Amino acid sequence: MTAATRPPAARRAAPKSARRRAREIALQGLYEWLVAGSEPAVIEAHLREIDGFDKCDKPHFELLLHGCIAEAAELDAALARHVDRKTTLLSPIEHGALMIGAYEMKHCIDIPYRVAINEAVELAKSFGGTDGHKYVNGVLDRTASDLRPLEVQARRKL
Repeated sequence: MTAATRPPAARRAAPKSARRRAREIALQGLYEWLVAGSEPAVIEAHLREIDGFDKCDKPHFELLLHGCIAEAAELDAALARHVDRKTTLLSPIEHGALMIGAYEMKHCIDIPYRVAINEAVELAKSFGGTDGHKYVNGVLDRTASDLRPLEVQARRKL
C-alpha cells in the first residue's frame, strides 16, 4: 500500500521544519510578551526549556523573538495601515502572527513574501481563533505591497 492509497487516518502529517518550529516558539514568546509584558530574556529562557525546542532553528527563533519585540512599534505602524482596529485590540495570537509575518517580510529577504504570509497564516490556524487566519492573510497581503513592493508587483504580472 502506498501513501497515496493509504486511508487518510493512516497518513502521517509531514514533520515540521525547523523554521516552522522556530516561528511557533517565537509566537509563544510574543504571546507572553504581549499579554504579561515579561522581559525578553526571561521569555527566551523559559522557551528554551519547552519540549521540542532542540528541533527548532535557534538563530531564526532568536531573530524573530528579539526582532519583533525590539521593532514592535515599527511593525505595528506598518500593520496599522491595513488593520481595522488598534493592534493593541487584536487577539495576542493574531497580533503575534502579524508581527512575525511583517518582520520576515521586512528583514528576511531570503524568504519569499508569499511564504512569510503563508507561515503566519499557519500560525494563526494552529493557535488562533476560528477565522483569525483569514484576517492575518488579508492584512499581510496588503502589508506586503508596502514592505516588498517590487516582489509583489513582479508576482502580480505573472
